[in-house]
Amino acid sequence: MIDHMDGTGKQTSGLLKRGLAAVAILTSPAALYAQGCAMCYQSAAASGPRSIHALRSGILILMFPPVLITTAIVYLAYRKRNKFNGT
Repeated sequence: MIDHMDGTGKQTSGLLKRGLAAVAILTSPAALYAQGCAMCYQSAAASGPRSIHALRSGILILMFPPVLITTAIVYLAYRKRNKFNGT
């Protein structure tokens, strides 16, 4: 395994700091609230309970394929991680 650090660990700590900053930005409430459009929110809130239930079900149904695809890619990458390292 090749180590790309300069011996002081600066590259690893810098990468760790960038990663933590990215996670903090992506999970901050301000970024999450910016995803909603006011008109869409008002339209959904004004609809009946059956429409709200259908909207929630639709969101869950549309969420499953990307989650399954991502899980499959991560699983395959994990299984094949040492294929090209000679082990």
